Amino acid sequence: MLNSQGDSSTWSTVRSKAATLLAVGQTRLELLGNEIEVGRVTAMRQLILALSVLFCVAVGVVLTVIGLTLLFWEQRLLVVAIAGALFWALALYFYFAMRDQAQKTEPLFAASLAELQEDLRQLKAASRHGPTPD
Repeated sequence: MLNSQGDSSTWSTVRSKAATLLAVGQTRLELLGNEIEVGRVTAMRQLILALSVLFCVAVGVVLTVIGLTLLFWEQRLLVVAIAGALFWALALYFYFAMRDQAQKTEPLFAASLAELQEDLRQLKAASRHGPTPD
């Protein structure tokens, strides 16, 4: 039968392990929250770039139509053609920026999953060696 000192030692070990587990859980939740925030910012950036592409394409199409309408009307064609070319160039810029941004993003929760896998690896390694004497 265990004496009161043995019970106290066991109870303090359990409390210590529980505190460690809670600290690990808190760290993982903080990491998950950071990843959600990064995902939200990335999604908003993608949305803004997509809307910019759509706007520039729409304006470019309108100006191109106006340019074709004015094709035979003095020098106004040059001004409208330059404006149309500018918006098409902006549309291409935003398209390539959006495509590059989409290729740079990493999978959602990748860091959390990697940390959890590392935790599992360490737990498995610790369980193979058995309890450590205090």
